[in-house]
This record gives sequence, C-alpha cells and structure tokens, in this order.
Amino acid sequence: MLRQRRFLPFFLVQALGAFNDNVYRQAIIGLLFWLGVSPEQRTLYTNLAPALFILPYFLFSATAGQIAEKLEKSRLIRITTAMEIGIMSLAAVGFLTQNMTVLLVALFATGVQSTLFGPVKYSLMPSVLKPEELTGGNGLVEMGTSISILTGMIAGGLIFKLAGDHGPVVAATAIIALAITGNLISRLIPRAEAGAPDLKIHLNPIPESLAVLRLAKKQLAVRNAVLGVSWFWFVGTMLTAQLPTYAEVNLGGAETLYLFVLALFSVGTGLGSLLCEKLSARTVEIGLVPLGAFGMSAFLFDLYFARTGAPPATGLSVAAFLQQPGSWRIVLDLTGVGLFTGFFVVPLFALIQSRTPRGEIARVIAGLNIQNSGFVVLAAVLGVVLQMAALNVFGLRIPLPDWSIPQLFLALAVANTLVALWIFTIVPEFLMRFLSWVLVRTLYRLRVRGIEAHVPDEGPALIVCNHVSYMDALILAASIPRPVRFVMYYKIFNIPVMRWIFRTAKAIPIAGARENPEIMQRAFDEIDAALADGQIVGIFPEGALTKDGEIAAFKSGVERILERRPVPVVPMALRGMWTSMWSRRDTRLGRMRVPRRFRAHVDVIADPPFDPASASAEVLEAKVRELRGSAA
Repeated sequence: MLRQRRFLPFFLVQALGAFNDNVYRQAIIGLLFWLGVSPEQRTLYTNLAPALFILPYFLFSATAGQIAEKLEKSRLIRITTAMEIGIMSLAAVGFLTQNMTVLLVALFATGVQSTLFGPVKYSLMPSVLKPEELTGGNGLVEMGTSISILTGMIAGGLIFKLAGDHGPVVAATAIIALAITGNLISRLIPRAEAGAPDLKIHLNPIPESLAVLRLAKKQLAVRNAVLGVSWFWFVGTMLTAQLPTYAEVNLGGAETLYLFVLALFSVGTGLGSLLCEKLSARTVEIGLVPLGAFGMSAFLFDLYFARTGAPPATGLSVAAFLQQPGSWRIVLDLTGVGLFTGFFVVPLFALIQSRTPRGEIARVIAGLNIQNSGFVVLAAVLGVVLQMAALNVFGLRIPLPDWSIPQLFLALAVANTLVALWIFTIVPEFLMRFLSWVLVRTLYRLRVRGIEAHVPDEGPALIVCNHVSYMDALILAASIPRPVRFVMYYKIFNIPVMRWIFRTAKAIPIAGARENPEIMQRAFDEIDAALADGQIVGIFPEGALTKDGEIAAFKSGVERILERRPVPVVPMALRGMWTSMWSRRDTRLGRMRVPRRFRAHVDVIADPPFDPASASAEVLEAKVRELRGSAA
C-alpha cells in the first residue's frame, strides 16, 4: 500500500500533520524555558494547552463529521492542510514576537483543524482500501501516528536547545515548512467520493453532537468498538501522562530517560499495529482485541511489580539506567504494553469502518472523537486527583488516595481487565472470534487464494463449499474479510462448547425436511432475511461431513435459496482438510491423538461468482470438485 498512490499520499499527510502538531506543542514548552519564565507560568501552560487543544473536539466534531460526509474527501483534506498553513503562519508570528496569547490562540485553531481532519481521515480508508486491506491500512496509520508523535516531540523539544538565540526563527520556519509540505502532498491524493453528498449540515453543536453519538451506538458491535477505542485513549493518556514523573522519581532518570521510555511505548504501539495485518491474515480479525486487552493488563501488572518504590540511583542517563538491575524488565513491560495496545485498537478501527454504512462513517468517527475527548479529559483529571493526598472544597478537606505512580499502573491494569471482561460479556463476538482465531491458527496453516478477488466487498452473496470437518466454518470465517452467516446441520450446531461459538457467530441451524420441517423452514426464512439485508451466507450443500474424503452430491437446497433470493454464488473449496486433524479419515480415538497432520497446510480457494440463473446444484458441485482437485 505504501507504494500506491491511493494510500501513500494520504499516509504521508496524516503522519506529517501529527508530526507538526507535536513539534509545535513541544516548541512552545522550549520557548517557555528559553524565556526563563517561572515554574508557575510553565505549569499554567501545561494545564491550559491540552484543554485548548481538546476543546474543539467537544464543540465542532459533529459539524466536522457532517462536512466530511458531504464533501469529496481529497478536496476536504486539501482544505484542512491549507488551514494548517494559515494556522502555523499565525503561530510563527507568536514565536517571532514571543507572544504566548497568539501561540495559545493558534493552538486552539490547531485543535479545530485536527477536529475537521479526524472524520475524513478514517472515513477515507474504506473508500480507497479493500475490506481485506483495512486492518493493514489502519495498522500503518496507527504506526505512522505513534512514530510521528514521538519524533515530533523530540524534534520540537530540541529546537531551542540546539538553535539557541535563533530558536524562535527556527521554530517559526519549521512549522510553516511542514504545513506547506503537507498541503503539497495532499494534492496527490486521488479523488474519493462523498459518503452522503445530499446531507444537510446542521451547525447547532449540542443536538448534532447527541445525534452523532446516537449514530455511533446504532449497531451493538460498532458501539462497543467505539467504547473500546475510547478506552484505548483513556489508558494511553493515563499511562503517558505519568511517564515524565515515573522516569524521574521511580527510574532515577534525567530528562533523556523520559523520552526513552516514551519511545518504548510508542515503538511498541507501532510494531503491534503493523503486526495486526500479519496475525489477522488480511481480514478484520476482531479476535485480536481480547488478546490485546489481556496482554495490556499482563504487562501493566508486571510494570507495577518491576519497580514499586524509589530507584537505586538518580540522575541516570539511558545507558546508565539499562545497567541497573531490573531495568530490562521495565523496558520489556513498556514495550509490551504498547505492542498489545496496537493489537487492541487497530482491529477496532477496522471493525468500525467495515460494519458502518459508507454514508455514516464520518459522522460515526465524529461521535467517536467526542467520546474520546471525554475519556482523555477524565484520564487527565483522575491522574492528578488519585495522586493527591486531599482536596479542599469550600474549606472542607476531602481525603484522597495519594497513590504512587506504580500504584496507578496497578489500578489501570485492574480497570483494564474489568473493562475488557465487561465489553466481551456484552458482545461475545469479540471473545468468540478470539477463540476461533486461536483454534484455527494453532491447528492449521492456511493458504488463501482468490478470496480477495472473488468474494464481493459489499452486498449479498451465497458461498458454497465442500464439507470435511467441524472446523470448516471456522476456517472459512478466518479467511473471508466480511462476516459470514453459516448454515449448518443443527446437531453440529448443538455440539457442546462449539454451540456457543456458532450461536455467537449467528450461524443458522438447519435440519432435513423429514427430520424436522419446522427447523428447516425457519432456516430458509433466516437465510433469505440475511441475504435481503446484504449479508454473506455460507452453506455446505453436501448436507453432511464427507466419510471418505470425496465430495458428495450437492443437494437442491441451494437452488431453493436462489429461487427465493437471486444473489451471486461464490464457489469455494477446502483442500488438505481430509488429511488434517478432526476429519473422519481416522477412528474417533485416532482423531484424538496429535499426529503428524497437526498444523497441516490447508488451502482455501475461491472462484469468480456464478450468476444465480446458472447456479444449479450440479454446476456448483462440478466447480467445487474442480477447485478442490485431487488433493482431498
């Protein structure tokens, strides 16, 4: 994707924007030190600046979402990058005149510009990327953002240290040059049509904010993915806000050590984001979300136990810190938290984009941004309050926890575990996908061919495939980017433990006409309703598991489905399953052993869709036999 024009210019623009924002914010701190202002004034800025930057997200996110839905996306990106040039020009005046009021006004305007850019940033990706590319695209964006924030903070912090008396001029020149570069690159972004060009924009922020928040909660899975992303911002804000003091008080470090521990978290997040595509096998694999959540908790727990009190020495450089006992454990913990944070948040963004209608994505992202802002503010306030001994309110002294930073990390680990369990209880699809992901990746080595090209990105479709084992549905689900409603024999559906997975995946149980006509009719009604809703339905037309490795005759149920609802039919074949675990090749006792067929290579092959008018059971059976070939 980084070699293609449909993605590279957009990736560079968003990375440059994040880099420039952090260069600017850190350069203001550098200016305060350069001017020699009092610690009280610096504290005022460090508290005021984040509030000024986050305030536009509350005020203008709903409007930004509507604008991003209505306008052609590449044009809107050019508009926002042109705004950045104007804002940074104002900020440059502030640096040259050392006027903090001008700099803070420009900082608020930067927040406005970021508010406008957010919805178009995440709504553009589903327009230019295929469904199987969403996880990789989001991984690259999150990686680019993490590294840009880190390097921007370092570059901005060094400007006044390296430039000395020329610091104001260098800062002013740098932020304008970066803004101009971003605008020039934005002109290379290909056209991406508006999601809802006829949408009427309403400017009243309160009712529109409530409207986009309701829109983000319309679908259960999307609502909880939005909640998960907001929780990611809460954890990230709480953790990174403590790192400067943690590096000094608990690790005994000088200023450079803070940048080092921040780099560990940022690089870990970037690495985890990139690994998501590899681990998900180019699907929107929400099974990684529980893995990310519990991995975050595990490393946060260990971070608490790694250093609960004062450091053995103070004033340590990075090299000196790494020579201290237990330092590499802390390095591993901070990197691990970042790594699993990437596993947690990237699939959530991909799920939001893949499950939200194209004409609503920008507004859903706007609602997400409003909620994120609330969680960021809550994290910042809690981080301060929980470390206070008492709070005076109208002369009344209210005792507070007065926790140390390691105790905050412990509380964050406990809270993260409880929130994860709560989310996965409400939407068991997350945990179900995790279990199926572990099962499939543990037992098989999948090779997928033709799915990206032949399974439609949107709209209804019927998938037909040969049936070898009880794992077939899980393997196909792990290979197809879109959610699939599988039709399966009701006795397989009712297998203990697997029943919960199948029910959570919204599988459709079916029985033979003589066996239970009521279940059969209910199944055909549910299949038709799913196809009418634009979903993908998967069926195994043989009607039973193969007993000898050969493909049995396809039954006429597929024709009955197409008579009622003519939709494209995608033929698929599983190759290599007969010689793998859990097929019926061996006796039941033989299947319980761990034979050489453990981690067998299994091919999942798809062919171009059939027109429903020509998709008879005999024709589909012949095509699946051809795809499967002789390798059962």
